[in-house]
Amino acid sequence: MSEQTQLPQYGYVGKIAWIDLTDQSVKIIPTSNYAPKFIGGRAIATKIYWDVTKPGMKALDPENPLMFMSGPTTATGIPTGGRTSVCAMAPNNLPEQFCWGNIGGWFGAKLKFAGFDGVVIVGRAEIPVYLKIDDGEITFHDARNLWGTLTHDCQEKLSLIHGKEAVSVVIGPAGENLCRNASINTSNDNVAAKAGFGAVMGSKNLKAIVVKGTGDVRPYDVDMVLKLRKTMGNPQRKANPVEHLDRCAFRAHINFETEPGAVKKTNVSCSHGCNMRCNLFVLDTKSAFPRKVTNQVHKCIGVYAFQMTEDCGMSPGMFFHTEKNHNQACLGQGAQVPPPPDTSDPYLEELMTRRPGSTMNFWDGDYDRGNVINDLCTQYGIDKWDVIVWLMTWLVMGKRTGVLENMDLGMEIDPGSEEFMKHLLDMITYRKGYWGNLFAEGMARTIRTLGKQKYGETIYKGIISNVVPGLQLDIPISFESSWGHCFHWQGRGFQGSPPPGYYLSSTLMLMTNTRDAQTNSHVHGTLDYMKETMDAHKACLNRKVAENAFMGEIKAEMKECVTCCDLQSPQIFWPDMECQMLEAATGIKMTEEELYLACERSKNLFRAILMRDSDRCRAQEEPEAYRPLQYPDCEGQTVAPEEFAKLVDLYYDVWGWDRETGWPTRETWIRCGLEDVMEEMERLGKLPPDKSSKEQ
Repeated sequence: MSEQTQLPQYGYVGKIAWIDLTDQSVKIIPTSNYAPKFIGGRAIATKIYWDVTKPGMKALDPENPLMFMSGPTTATGIPTGGRTSVCAMAPNNLPEQFCWGNIGGWFGAKLKFAGFDGVVIVGRAEIPVYLKIDDGEITFHDARNLWGTLTHDCQEKLSLIHGKEAVSVVIGPAGENLCRNASINTSNDNVAAKAGFGAVMGSKNLKAIVVKGTGDVRPYDVDMVLKLRKTMGNPQRKANPVEHLDRCAFRAHINFETEPGAVKKTNVSCSHGCNMRCNLFVLDTKSAFPRKVTNQVHKCIGVYAFQMTEDCGMSPGMFFHTEKNHNQACLGQGAQVPPPPDTSDPYLEELMTRRPGSTMNFWDGDYDRGNVINDLCTQYGIDKWDVIVWLMTWLVMGKRTGVLENMDLGMEIDPGSEEFMKHLLDMITYRKGYWGNLFAEGMARTIRTLGKQKYGETIYKGIISNVVPGLQLDIPISFESSWGHCFHWQGRGFQGSPPPGYYLSSTLMLMTNTRDAQTNSHVHGTLDYMKETMDAHKACLNRKVAENAFMGEIKAEMKECVTCCDLQSPQIFWPDMECQMLEAATGIKMTEEELYLACERSKNLFRAILMRDSDRCRAQEEPEAYRPLQYPDCEGQTVAPEEFAKLVDLYYDVWGWDRETGWPTRETWIRCGLEDVMEEMERLGKLPPDKSSKEQ
């Protein structure tokens, strides 16, 4: 395919709004300035950020552009296309760096129905405001009567003002008070949380964005869309009635008795147009606030507030596939039983044999407490990962090791107590006192302020492996991973059961990012790949691990640009699925190789931003990513620095980056069609010498 330079009339709506809160001005940018070369979503946001920002900007500065970008599949009815990319410099990352996020719900689709492929928001309003986007018209509204409201209350008030057909994204008190881990919330409790973009909205005095739209988005090939709806996520989850249960059994390792009929659950889709129901929906749960009861939607992490006596285990079939059994991870989500496997598969037993999570005994099962903690995080607008996986576990391990013996939080430290967690999260959200103000800076900064050696690196000896029964796993009391984020499927700490072929690949993906990458980059591969990489030491010498990570990052870019969802992509045995989605939406026909190259372009531009603004290089990112690997995985394996360095060599080779610096070579910039970026890198002294020059 020769590169298409004109914006198709299908899939896109053709406009991006540039909104300046300082002078309340709006200008329109043609989407054709960026697409189809940068496809959509995160790639367009990355290009805009490269064009309009300069080094030295801080995350909470008015000029930090907060961007919401849809993709060409959004609002077309193509499954998983309803998700929206959110990008800006992130306050919750350490250090602050350009970052991405992703949010479900109906916001992206409504934005396109209102006539916009995306919005870029800069500046700072004099008083709290919210934006209304209504069929091409953007207006500014006084939000002082909304400032201070909880997220659900804010959404309900906006719905009363603008009608039930209006969709909003909002922040809670945590965002208003510039808590670094504040989230942006929308319908179905979907959030963009990990990067702390709620604080960016708060710094701009922006409480909410309300969207109404009556337009339509025409896909190029309706028959192809209908075919995708029947084949993606197959076998599909159907609507199911609400179950009334006597147990909280949301995972194999989260399973305990409750009052009779207390657990009312079903499953729902996370976003517009999806044909799956991956998310757990629980009804009539205890609220932390005067409304007494509420409903909650869970994707993955919220369920750990109910019980954490055992870490999350995994069956190889969740991520590693054979031709006869290659269901997506979403079919194991939402506490719903996945479809029966193909029993004729000779590898079925290997796929289904569970690698159990380690014994932790952090807090016992308590249905009301779990619901209250989730409600607090949702309503305050604060990241559940930071609270449940990092803060709560750190408090447990820190108390048991004696590290926190002089810490006075106003109540006895007990994350298993509903009242303590209400007290603590209120203190953090409203920055009350020394400790509230400190924890509002996020866990990574809190630990460094207190003293990282003692408060972050003290070894906890109470975690026991169940993969190698009885093996003690000595892990730091802080589940810190890289870039100011916590463990996520990295083979140790939380979700510590994956084998080396998984966690080494995920570590490489994390290394070249600025945040936890596993929210849209879960590792996928064949069962043969997993079996070939079970020895961590040998896996560090295996180019297939580097190639797996490369594929994971390319597919992550694809998911954020086309757009689609991490729980349906990638499909190992349907590698051109995203190409078909793009063609059905826009008529643009790309081969798998051509779409890969477009995503390489986006990733390399992202890297250019980090090189320009944050001096990103191998010397910075390799030790940052390596840190967790020095501790034992669930089988007791560790990785030496020199072993990981050899794997990094292979990874840079796959990307076409210089081994010494980690910077893209001249050939890579040219291949990606980024000659102008290459010239800027050369001006900055960050263009590696050609191979011929090195040899001389």
